[in-house]
Order: sequence, then C-alpha cells, then structure tokens
Amino acid sequence: MHTPGRLLFCGLLIVRAAFAQAKSPLTLDDLFRYVDIRAARLSPDAGAAAIQTTRADWANNRFRDDLWLWRKSSDTLVALAQSGHDSDPQWSPDGKRIAFLSDRSLEEPGEEPQTKADKDKEIARVWIVDAAGGEPFPLYRETLKAHAFAWSRDSSAIFFSTQEPLSKEAEEQKKREWKDVSRWRADERGDLLLEMKVQNPQPESEAASAHNEEKEPAATLPKDARTITRSLYSINEIAPAPDGDAIAFLTNSISGRLEHPQQYEIYLASAQANSETQPKQLTHNEALEREIRWSADGKRLYFGVFAASGSLEGPYRDVQGRLYSLDPASGKVERLGSAFKGSWSDYAILPGGAAIGLGQLGAESQLYSLSNTPAQISRQPGTYASLDAARRADAMLFQHSSAGEPAELFYADDAQHPESARQITHFNTLFTERDLPQMKPYRWKAPDGKAIEGVLLYPPGKFEQKGLRMLTLIHGGPADADGNRFGADWYSWAILAAAKGWLVFQPNYRGSSGYGDDFMLAISPHIVSAPGADILAGVDALVKDGTADPAHLAIGGYSYGGYMTNWLITQTDRFRSAVTGAGAVEHAANWGNDDLTFDDAWYLGGTPWQKPATYQSEAALFRFDRVRTPVHEVMGGDDIRVSASEGYLLERALDALAIPHEFLIFPGEGHSLGKNPWHGYIKVREELKWIEKYDQAPRENAPPATQDSERKISK
Repeated sequence: MHTPGRLLFCGLLIVRAAFAQAKSPLTLDDLFRYVDIRAARLSPDAGAAAIQTTRADWANNRFRDDLWLWRKSSDTLVALAQSGHDSDPQWSPDGKRIAFLSDRSLEEPGEEPQTKADKDKEIARVWIVDAAGGEPFPLYRETLKAHAFAWSRDSSAIFFSTQEPLSKEAEEQKKREWKDVSRWRADERGDLLLEMKVQNPQPESEAASAHNEEKEPAATLPKDARTITRSLYSINEIAPAPDGDAIAFLTNSISGRLEHPQQYEIYLASAQANSETQPKQLTHNEALEREIRWSADGKRLYFGVFAASGSLEGPYRDVQGRLYSLDPASGKVERLGSAFKGSWSDYAILPGGAAIGLGQLGAESQLYSLSNTPAQISRQPGTYASLDAARRADAMLFQHSSAGEPAELFYADDAQHPESARQITHFNTLFTERDLPQMKPYRWKAPDGKAIEGVLLYPPGKFEQKGLRMLTLIHGGPADADGNRFGADWYSWAILAAAKGWLVFQPNYRGSSGYGDDFMLAISPHIVSAPGADILAGVDALVKDGTADPAHLAIGGYSYGGYMTNWLITQTDRFRSAVTGAGAVEHAANWGNDDLTFDDAWYLGGTPWQKPATYQSEAALFRFDRVRTPVHEVMGGDDIRVSASEGYLLERALDALAIPHEFLIFPGEGHSLGKNPWHGYIKVREELKWIEKYDQAPRENAPPATQDSERKISK
C-alpha cells in the first residue's frame, strides 16, 4: 500500500524542500534499484488503473515484469499479477477483467516443477484476471505465441494474433526432410487473426486433469478459436472498431527485420461470423505506423509515425514524429499538429473526440492540445510520457520526470488540465533521498554556424562551477535527444557519473529529434562526420569558457553513441579514455547484419554497391591508425541491431594497434541488454572504473589546451 498521492506542481516543490537537507550520495547499487513503469492503462470509467513495472530480479538473474492495480476510491496500489512474467495489461470494455501477456508456467498447484528444457519452451500466451481479485487463468493452453491481442467491444471475447501453425503432417515432414536446418526466409509464415470467447476459469481439479491428459498441447489452434483473417505478415497491433463490425490491425515483418517498408501497413478486416474475407489494406507508404486507435464514433482511425520511422508524405526519410487520422471508408488521411516544430511521440484520444499529443521540443517533452493549432497544456518543466485516456471519462494517466525527479505515474481527472494531476505511484522514492546532480541546457555554434543544444549534468554541490573534469556521453538513435528527464539504468547512467564527480555533457547533435526535420535530415549522408563536428565543437566551447578541464576529458556512448565514440577517437586524441558499446566501425557488413537495413541505406544515401565511397569515408575503421585513446568496449553476444561482429572487429583493430583496451561480451544478450540485470550492472561498474583509471593516470605527451592543437580532424 502506498501513501495518498499529491498534486503534481506543489507536491514536487514540497518534496524538494523536505529533502533539501543532507542526502546520501547516489551509488551504483542505487542506480539499479530503479523501477521502470512500462505500461499504465485506465479502466473505462477511470476508477482504476492497471500498471506494469519492470525491475531487476538479482536472485534469478533476470528482469521481472509485474502488474499492479490502483483504485481511485482508496488511492491504494495492490499486487495484481506477480509471477514476474506479466506485461501489457488491457481492460475489458466493461471494466470487470484485465487481460495481459505472460510466459508464466501452465503448471497447476501441486505439480512437479518444470525442468529447464520445459521452461525453455514457455511462450507468451494471453492470460485473464478479474479486476476484483483472484488467480489469473490462460485464454488457451496450446503452444501458440500471441503477437498482439485486444478485447471485443462487448467484453465476451478476445482477438489475438499468432503465427499460422503447421499441420501435424507438415511438421513431421519438415523434421524428416530438414532435421534442425533453418531455411532463411523460406520457413517464414504469416499470422492468423483469431477470436476466442472468454470462458470462466475451470476449477483447479478439472484444469489439472485436462493438463495431465496432454502435458504439452500441440501448436494447433484451440478448438474454440474462430479465424477472422490471414495475414502475409506478422500482426503486432489489433484495434476492434467501436461498432464491433470490423477490426483494424497493423502488420510487421515476420522476422522482425526492417527490410521492406511495405510489410508495415494498416489493414481492415470484417469481424462478422463466418466471413474470413481478405483484409482491406488501408495504407500504402514507406512509413512505420504505430499505436492505431479508433475515435469513439468509429469514423476515424488514428495512428502515429514516430521519429526516424519515415512519413506518409513521400519516400522514406528519417524525420520527426508525426500524428495522423484516417477515414477508413474513403482512405483520406489527415496530418495532426503539423504546425508543431518538434517531434510527436505519443497521443491520447478523449471520449468527446479531442486529442492530446506528447510533443518533444528541444530538451523538454510536454502535453499539447491537438485541436486546430497545437497549444501546450502542461506547465511543469521536464518530460511527460506514456499517455492513456479513459473510454468513458475525460481522465488521463501519464508519467512525469525531470533531471532531478524520478519518473512516477500521475492521474488527472481532467485531461485538458494536467496541472491538477496527482501522483499515484511511489516506486522510486529512494532517488528523492539521494543527492542528485543539477541539469542545465547548453548551447553552442557548430563549425558551419549552426546552433546546437545539449544538456550539462553537474556533480552535486558543484552547479555552474568551472574547471571540472568532463565526460561527453552521447545518446543513441540518432533520432533521440537528451533533456530534462530522469534516467537510471545501464544505458542512462549520466546521473551516476555526475555523482562520482564528473560534469556530464550530453550533446543533441544533428540527427537528434526535437529540433525540426531539417536538423534531423542534415545527418545524411554524413552519418558520423556531420554530428561528430557538432560534438567536438561543443567540447571546444566548454573548454574555451572554462567549464571543462581540457586535461581531464573522457567520452562514451552506446549504440549510435558507440558509433560516434568510435569515430571521434579517430579525430582527436584529447580524450583520456573512451567507453563504447554496440557501436559499428564500418557500415557495409553492418548494413547486411542490421535489422534496420533500409534505415541504414537512407542514412548513407544508398546501398553499399551504390555508395561505396561514402560507406568507407564515414567509417571509423579506415582511420584507426590515428587512435591513441584507451578504449573500454561492450557488446551483447546475440546483438543484431549492431551486429556483435562489429565488436570483434573493433577489438581486433585495437589489439593490432596495441591500444589499451578491454572487451566485455554479454552472452545471450541482444541490443537492449534486457535478459540479465547483472550484465548492465557490470557494464556500468567497469565503465566507471575505466574512466577513473585513465583520468588519474599520468598522461604522456598530453596535447596543449588549445582548440586547434587538440583536434586533428581528417576529412
């Protein structure tokens, strides 16, 4: 149970005053106690909220996903589903039940624990729990992984998508002919969109008996499932129309690799019994649509195309986030909030038809009314996130954080007036008890005169002091931006570096979102050299104005931040150390291995055979004879977003050149290091050790502290 919520504005001020006295310093262990609020959904009448959190489960070497229920009447938060495997809660339209995805075990009470081999077979099914309480039960027991799901409008059924299973005969023939061989692309199969009536859960004795009769149900369809339609591709969002006659759905590539834009479109299928007709394709573009939602009257279908996902206005380009509405009958599309200069990243549709958008402009993300010209309706500085509106009330949920305040969830009775919102979660109170850094924006001029912005995080007690040692920490994306928000994990560890005495410089270089389409587009085809010049100019400015100590500089980043770190250490030897993760050092092999290949080709102006000179000129690898900086490197062993082979290539170059380095490989991890929290913990621990080691070590042949002599740009 949690204490009663507080108003957003005055409450934050009260908390700051209450903890203004002595606070403990932030530690590495503290950083990884952060609880991430992954999803929050309001009940239809706005009287309750289902909340998903993710946190480290150290004893089991994994992250756990739990569900919580907040009730407005008592302002209390109670456990809803706590298996550690539960995500994506969705309310039934009548507000009586909550469905969610879970790969929890199907074991019944009293059964023997599963073997490891059995656990490896666990898949995400749709589960259901009564909002009034009780044990969750599965919608089906067959070994079918649910890709997406949604309630029917009368709450009697659930629609879900899953890969079309092979018949028993086809499965046996495949095993005989191909053994354990995977046929790349040839084995791909599209999805079925299914409907299943929600039955009351069986008594435990009956369920256990049925389960024992068929210990591992085959990958066949449940006998009560009705096929709505078939898709050539994977279905990753489902949105039934308000009248119940049609279902909109959004497709994705079967492999999850973003290779062909035509695999990402919105379709409309009939929900009528025995129809199983060919779905109607509603969109035809080179954009990656997301978050499809109906208007309350069913006449419009809303969706977003967020930053670096193309647009509906022409060929694929990495532009800022956009919002659209579509008339399914005519196919006419309208763009919402086009006058906004920043990037849209989320939205909510209120019952009366009004729309609220989440817009990022520079270092702030705020709430805007989308009627006619967008108008800002939020006032608290910082970052709003994760909007959700009720179906039958004008209430809204959202997250809010700032550089000095951890993210929590807030509830507003009136969505149009978020200043009246009150805090309803207290998952991260620990951080309000720690001495946190202070942030301020920083602006400078690039070599071509372009205005660039970033943020500075000052060590506690050293706000706006001069001559500080400085870590330049580069965000990924590149279509992202650092700003006035809280970050506490293996990727966002700037607050811990600042707590350890580093001034942290986070530059929003060209290619970052929130600064206009032209600013984002300026990165192509100079994918590293253009933003690299912006970043080095920012370091120059901070040295010149006395903020940063030129003899104590470090640099680092992950993903695209790793790309940039790898490039920048070929351009200057001013940095005493570098920490890089999941960053490519060349682009041709990475184009083939990356799961975002058409995005890569846009950045570089074409494929490797179309633009070979650009692929080479923008690659750090061919300039590595200039590197003098000690490098700490990390990679997920199963990363395909930036292929793990790029990590081995970087290490081989450093070894051949006798550059001091260390290379950590996290087994089983993809790009997001989302499997084992110990991997992220070790990453940050060792990166901090690395920059400390080389900051304190004597430096031979240190470059003079002048702008021109410190840099050795090679074009």
